[in-house]
Amino acid sequence: MEMEEQYDRIYRYCYYKIQHVALAEDITQETFLHYLEKEKTDLERPLAYLYTIARNLCVDELRKRKIQEALESKIDHFSDTGRDMQSVVTDRIVLQQALQLLTEEERELVILRFVNDVSAADLAVIYGISRFAVYRRVSRTLGKLKRSMEGQQKKRKRG
Repeated sequence: MEMEEQYDRIYRYCYYKIQHVALAEDITQETFLHYLEKEKTDLERPLAYLYTIARNLCVDELRKRKIQEALESKIDHFSDTGRDMQSVVTDRIVLQQALQLLTEEERELVILRFVNDVSAADLAVIYGISRFAVYRRVSRTLGKLKRSMEGQQKKRKRG
């Protein structure tokens, strides 16, 4: 397998999936880094392994993009039209900053539960925990999000 030839092919594949030049380049590089970290003796089909890595990285990127778009859509949806634009923008910034303070799993939980309307029962199956554990995690995460937002709003009022 010639690496340069495969590099171009993997890049084209990533670009086709992502439709963004810089991201496709980054994902292509990351694909080859993952590939080179793997011991070659374990690979029966190196080309298939290379495409599997690229596909998974593209899926991850698209998932991140969908989550961000869904959050922005929900924020726009819940924006109060009776308020001035500055307070709507400020609230949006505060929410975005608060979400960044959550762990990846906490953000995913909030998005699945409130953006995608996934039921607690389905979340329990996804995470392999009881419904009650899902309720506790959601409650704990919302509390963390609320405290973070309140803290940021207090900082903004002082500053």
